[in-house]
Amino acid sequence: MVDEDMEMENETNVAGSGTRPRIHQQDLVNGVNGVNDTYHTLDDRLQRPVTQQIPPSRQASKETNEFTSNIIGQLTLNAFDDFTDQSSDDELASGSLPKPHGTPISTLRTGLCYDTRMRFHCELSPSRNQSDYHPEDPRRIYHIFRGLCDAGLVEDPTTKQIVPKPLYRISARYATKSEICLVHDRAHFDNIATTRDMEDEELEEYQVDFDSIYFNRLSYTTALLSAGGAIETCRAVVGKKVKNGIAVIRPPGHHAECNKPMGFCLFDNVSIAARVCQQDYPERCRKVLIVDWDVHHGNGIQQAFESDPNVLYISIHVHENGSFYPGGPNGDHLHCGIGTGIGKNINIPWPTKGMGDADYLFAFQNIIMPVAYDFDPDMVIIAAGFDAAAGDQLGGCFVTPACYAHMTHMLMSLADGKLVVVLEGGYNLQSISKSAVAVTRTLMGEPPDRISETAPTSSGVATVKQVVMHQSRFWRCLFPKDMNRGQQYYLTRDIVTQVILDTIVAAGAERMHDVVRAYQSKQLYDNHKMINLFVYREKLSKSFENQVVATTNYHTSIPLLIIFHDPPDVLGTPDPVTNKLDLHNTWLADILKQYIAWAVDSGFAVIDVNIPKFLTGIDGLEPLLDDEKPRHIVATEELAIYLWENYIE
Repeated sequence: MVDEDMEMENETNVAGSGTRPRIHQQDLVNGVNGVNDTYHTLDDRLQRPVTQQIPPSRQASKETNEFTSNIIGQLTLNAFDDFTDQSSDDELASGSLPKPHGTPISTLRTGLCYDTRMRFHCELSPSRNQSDYHPEDPRRIYHIFRGLCDAGLVEDPTTKQIVPKPLYRISARYATKSEICLVHDRAHFDNIATTRDMEDEELEEYQVDFDSIYFNRLSYTTALLSAGGAIETCRAVVGKKVKNGIAVIRPPGHHAECNKPMGFCLFDNVSIAARVCQQDYPERCRKVLIVDWDVHHGNGIQQAFESDPNVLYISIHVHENGSFYPGGPNGDHLHCGIGTGIGKNINIPWPTKGMGDADYLFAFQNIIMPVAYDFDPDMVIIAAGFDAAAGDQLGGCFVTPACYAHMTHMLMSLADGKLVVVLEGGYNLQSISKSAVAVTRTLMGEPPDRISETAPTSSGVATVKQVVMHQSRFWRCLFPKDMNRGQQYYLTRDIVTQVILDTIVAAGAERMHDVVRAYQSKQLYDNHKMINLFVYREKLSKSFENQVVATTNYHTSIPLLIIFHDPPDVLGTPDPVTNKLDLHNTWLADILKQYIAWAVDSGFAVIDVNIPKFLTGIDGLEPLLDDEKPRHIVATEELAIYLWENYIE
C-alpha cells in the first residue's frame, strides 16, 4: 500500500508540473480494455481525434473516461514522437509501421524493343532447303514478336489485346562508335564497318576468315541497331520509364570479343549496354549483374568484365570439358576473374548435354541467387539465349518455358526490380517463341507455370557442388567452405595448384588413399603374411609403394587368384560449414578383405593389385580440381604389363 500510494503521488506531482505522466503496463491494459472501440493500427490512432476515440454510447463514469482519455492521448503523443524522432531503420527495428507510400514500380509497364530492320542481317546465299537454313535465322525475332502478339501482350492491329497494360514499345536506335568502343577496340569496329561497302564476292571471302560468321552489306547497320536496342532498353529501365524490359534483338552478341566477331555475334550487345548505363547513370547503375543462361559460354562478356569488380558475370552453360562451343578452358569453373575482378566471374559448366529444369533451378537456388543477393546489384541483365530449351538441336538440353519463367521470377527480386532480358541464342523457332512469351508474361507480373521436374541429375548436383566449393572462398554466402579459403587464388591452374600444394605440404598432410593402402598392406601381412612385390619404375609414385601385395606362395604351381580393384570406400558426413571430415564419424568400407581371406583359406595364391584413382607424385594436387586424368590410366596399364611380364607369366 505504501508503494502504491507513493507511486500515485509521484504521478500526480508529475502531471501537475506540466510534464507527461508515466504510464504503467497494467494501467495501459485496463484503460484499453475499458474502451469499446479498439483501434488496431497506428494510423487510426494518429488520424482520428482523441475526443472521437471514446464512443458516446459508452456509459462510463467520469473518472474512467478521463483516465482512458489520458491513456490514449499518451499513446498518440508517443506515436507522434516515434514518427518524428526515429529514422526509417529504427521504425522497422522497433516494429512500428513505416509511412504509407504507393506502388510506383508495379504501376509501370514492361518494355519491349523490337525492330523489323534487324531482320536485314542474313546470308548472302541462303540454302533453298528449308532444313538447311543457317541457325541464326532472321525469322527468330519475328517468331518471338508474333508469339507476344498472339498472346495478347502487344498493341498490334492484327491481334486482340487481352491485357490492360500491354508492352510499352521502346524504339531501337543505332549505337554510336564511342558506345561500341566502350567494349571493343576501334580496329574491330572499323573492320565490321568496312563490310557495308563490300561487294558480295568480297563479303563471301571476308567471312571465311572468321569463326561462324556471315555478312551482307546491311550486317553492320543491323549490328549497330541491335546494340542500340539493348542500350535503349536498359536505359528505359534504369530511367524508370518501364519497370523491366525485354529486347528482342539480333544479331546476338555474347561471343563477340573485344577484337573479333565470332559465333554469330558481331558486337557484344549486353556488355555495351551495361557499360553505357554505368557511364550515363554512375549513381543509379554502379553495380551490374549479368546472368547468361545461353547454352554456350559467353566468352565475350567474360572477357569484357573479368577484371571489373562492379560487374558480376554468371554463366550457366554446357562445357563438355572444353569441347562444346566456343571451346577451350575459359568456360570452366576455375576462371573466376583476374585482378580486382577476382570472384566476380562464375561459370557453371555442365559436363554434358541433356540438362533439364531441375538442374537449372538447383544451380539458381544454390549459387546464382545467394551470390546475387550478396552482390546486391543496381541492375540485372539476362543474356537470354533460349538454345537450352527443349527442342533446340544445337543445345541438346530440356529446359521448359516454365523453367525460364521461374528463373526470371527469381531475378526480378533483385535491384528493385530493374531487370532487362536481352535475346542471345536459340534456334528452334517454336521453342524460342514459347520461352520468350513465358519470360515476358512473368516480367509483366504473371506467376510462372508449375514445374514438374524437381530432382536434379547426379552430374548436375556434382557440377553445382564443385562450383560452390571453388567459389566459396570469394563469397561469404556459399557453403561448405573450401579448405584453402584463406588463400589468394588467381586465374591459371598451375598457380592454383601450387598454392594448394604449398598449403598442404606446410601442414605435413598426406593423401588418404596412401594412408589407407599402407594400413591395408599391414593388415594383409599380419593376417595372411602377404608381402609387397617390388615394382621398378623410373618415376615411382608413392601410391605404388604398397600397390601390389601377394601371398608368399604366389610363384608355386597352385591356383593363382589375381585381384585388380579400386581403393575401398571411405564413408562419412563432412561438416556443412567447414567441409572437414571428422575421423570419429568416418568409416572404411573394405569388403575385399573377405574375398582375400576366403581365397587364402581355400589354398589359393593371391596377388592383390590396388588401382588408386590418382597417383601421388605424378598427378600432384591437380585431381582436387579436375576429374579427367588420362595419365593414371597409362600408368596403370604399364603396371599391369610389368606384373604380367615379371611375376605372372
